[in-house]
Amino acid sequence: MKKRKLLTWIMAGCMVMGLTACGSGSSAEDSQVSTTDVAEKDADTNVEPVKEAELNIMMSFPQYMDQWETYCRQFEEKMLAEENIKVKVNLEMPSSDQYESVLQARLTGDDAPDLYTLHSNNIETYYKAGNLTDLSNEELAGKIYDSVKNTVTVDGKLLAVPIESQAWGVLYNKDIFDACNIKVPGTLDELEQVCKDLEQNGYTPFMLAFQEQWVPQLMTALTIGGKVSGEATDWLDRMYKDDASYEEIADIFDVIDLIMAHGTERAMEEGSEAGSADFANGKAAMYVQGTWASGTIMTTNPDMKLGVFPLPINNNTNCTRVNLSTSTTLAVYPESSEMDLALKFANYVLDDADSAALFQACSFNPLASCHNYEASSWVNEASEYVAAGKAYQDLVLPSAVTEEQGKLLQEYYVESVTKEDIIKTLDATFQEANKINQ
Repeated sequence: MKKRKLLTWIMAGCMVMGLTACGSGSSAEDSQVSTTDVAEKDADTNVEPVKEAELNIMMSFPQYMDQWETYCRQFEEKMLAEENIKVKVNLEMPSSDQYESVLQARLTGDDAPDLYTLHSNNIETYYKAGNLTDLSNEELAGKIYDSVKNTVTVDGKLLAVPIESQAWGVLYNKDIFDACNIKVPGTLDELEQVCKDLEQNGYTPFMLAFQEQWVPQLMTALTIGGKVSGEATDWLDRMYKDDASYEEIADIFDVIDLIMAHGTERAMEEGSEAGSADFANGKAAMYVQGTWASGTIMTTNPDMKLGVFPLPINNNTNCTRVNLSTSTTLAVYPESSEMDLALKFANYVLDDADSAALFQACSFNPLASCHNYEASSWVNEASEYVAAGKAYQDLVLPSAVTEEQGKLLQEYYVESVTKEDIIKTLDATFQEANKINQ
């Protein structure tokens, strides 16, 4: 009995030891796995996690929305691949007529964009208001052609990235001109005869698309520019001193009246994009627009032979010149919460590998060393006028005056204001702007 009990205890003990041994084996195995997991976790900590960021960009040319959306996606991919930053670019493009007021509201509020476009004529104003970042030490600064760099520089500081540098005037359909055996006019009398010849051959001379006020404003840009560069050389300086009047250059209405009298119908129902498409389809022979409209025109009619000539404003050929300007530029807001990223995007606009394709897709003039593409034929044609000395630098007018000019010409077209009303209003607007900017 005692031997049986003793045997039972021995067997029980062996079972306990066996179980313990199994448990011990299992624990060791588990311990081994656990150690591996820790090692893997430690290894993971050595890999820098992907950073996330948002970049808000506001631009003024919705006609290039597709091109810039594509470019923003390329930037996002570049940042993820090269910088390990997952960027979400929020691209906003208000209509051209609303852009300035929307931008002003954003800059004065608490939701200013990280980057935004502005006209080169307004750079000094925005600079004085403290809304521009000095880009002089950025890589992009060394790529911009000197002639273009001057248009975006104030007090020796490079304050914006130039985007649209253009020579522009009147766009015209070369096939229609050739069919009617018409030569490019050099004087106002010749332009009037061109209108008559076109109409006799069944063509409407001018495409009118005045739904957006910036389009009729182009007529004042060309007429005043030609007048001041060719005759009234001190007019603008005196306007800034409250010592001149639009009455002195009232003859600019001669060509404006001619254009309006020989244009397409329902101008106030036609926007710039629709106007460009209609012009491409032959609904008019001439269009007072910049070469920036060429994208829509050539997409609509790839076979169109597009040309450019200076708008004759009178019979003084010295006033018949193309407008040479850097219009749209890109600025960096100095209080951006993503300053480093904003500067990276600004530099990317003139990227050695990708910039040329963007500028070519938008039919922009080459303006930096990274732009090695061949410009379009109409760009080269406009450049010939520049080379011949038949060009002037785009005039710098107060933005309030520019906006008022477009609005008033819309009203002038529908005959709700007179020339005298326009002159009086523009004089007062200029004087008010002078008070603000003193």
